[in-house]
Amino acid sequence: MQTYDTERRKGDRRKMIRRSEDRARAEAQHRHVHKLHSLLELGQLIGLDLQLNEMLIQISRKACEVMEADRCSIFLHDPNTDELWSTVALGMAGEVIRIPSSIGLAGYCFQTGETINLKDAYTDDRFNKEVDSHTGYRTRSVLCIPIYNRAGSRSGVIQLLNKNDGDFTDEDETFLQTFGNNASVFIEIAQLQKARLNALEQSRRELERLNKAKSKALDHLSHELRTPLAVIQGNIRILKRKVQAQTPPLIREEIFESLEKNLNRLSEIQQETDQIIRTYQELETKSPLKGIEIHPSPLPENISLYPFTESLLERLKKQASHRKIQIILDGAKDLVLHVDPKILDESLMGLIKNAIENTPDEGMIRIILEQTGQWVQVKVMDFGIGITKDNQEHLFDGLFHTQETDLYTSKKPYDFGAGGKGLDLLRIKTYGHRFGFDVSQGSQRCTHLPLERDVCPGKISECPYCKTQDECFRSGGSTFCLSFPIGGENFVEKVSHEEKH
Repeated sequence: MQTYDTERRKGDRRKMIRRSEDRARAEAQHRHVHKLHSLLELGQLIGLDLQLNEMLIQISRKACEVMEADRCSIFLHDPNTDELWSTVALGMAGEVIRIPSSIGLAGYCFQTGETINLKDAYTDDRFNKEVDSHTGYRTRSVLCIPIYNRAGSRSGVIQLLNKNDGDFTDEDETFLQTFGNNASVFIEIAQLQKARLNALEQSRRELERLNKAKSKALDHLSHELRTPLAVIQGNIRILKRKVQAQTPPLIREEIFESLEKNLNRLSEIQQETDQIIRTYQELETKSPLKGIEIHPSPLPENISLYPFTESLLERLKKQASHRKIQIILDGAKDLVLHVDPKILDESLMGLIKNAIENTPDEGMIRIILEQTGQWVQVKVMDFGIGITKDNQEHLFDGLFHTQETDLYTSKKPYDFGAGGKGLDLLRIKTYGHRFGFDVSQGSQRCTHLPLERDVCPGKISECPYCKTQDECFRSGGSTFCLSFPIGGENFVEKVSHEEKH
């Protein structure tokens, strides 16, 4: 009987041991599966978010969860300072840590590429106790592994502190290495993205600086030209009167005419350049500046758009009477805008003048008035040479023309290819900014003249490529559009109560 009881107790113990071993194996299997799932979840957690700091937080949280650690830090190497830095130290309020790349356990791991697994960090001379002193944290167990970029170079380390139950195992080391290999790919991509964004931001700031320097230089040049030009013009008038009083004159009249013509041109350039610079300043500050020849805030009027445009075209045709261009006005005749007539006149006149100067003789310009959705639109369509894609990006910048300088400098206003310095388009852009309307454009460069240096003869019948008007009309052209919102004070300058008073 005693033997039977002994055997039964032994059997019960064996069953208990087997059940305990089964539970241990099941728990180990569960942990193993959970860790494998965590590798899949890592990519899902990060997704398409390439923000480096947020990504490091996600990786650290997942590492702590899977490895059952109290804290995790990811140190990345900064080659500019040869430091290891971390903006992530879970449980340490995200405090930034920077250490020399050769100091402490993290530094040793980074320099040697060795995995460090300690049960008690304070027993190892490599441990930097100053970090604990600084943070008030007590480090016990440590697991630290290096991480590598895709080129195979060490890019940092992952460091786990204080496993919740026991010490870090060999299995933990193996898994953390796999985890780190996966995480390092995302980290490298985020670092490259951050570097690109930093480079773009640096380029943007540099362009801003250069633009400001350019504006200041041009403003200074414009100011410095004003006085000597006025003095020279005055002296020429005095000299001209004295010479005319002599019999016979010592200097021919033609010489004075040439001097006055070129001085007037210099004066016009100075004035237009000054306006462009000041208009830019207004756009940058988003408020009117003194001295800018932009209209103040007149009371808008109800304007019937069709007859207003007809009257404008009659005046414009007289100024461009030397050109053989057909200008057609189409569209709705009942549209009314509540606008400042001077603003509308200058904006529309500038677009049509631009169209005439880009349309060869025997060509055509169409002006279309229409309502599209919540907008009243004025479209100025020319069937001229068009504008290259590169130049389209800068049309409203001012101090910019779409042709080579030597191709337009000798032209007069409204001549084909007369071009300009972009003041009209920049002024229209400024009006739109201040008064709440939109100006846009689209263009197709002439298929026979794809480059800026390609010259159009200026008359369709002299074109070596197009035999008819229709062929010319199909080859290229541009459309500029003014869009005014419908309803309310849709063209009243946006000024504050203080500015009005």
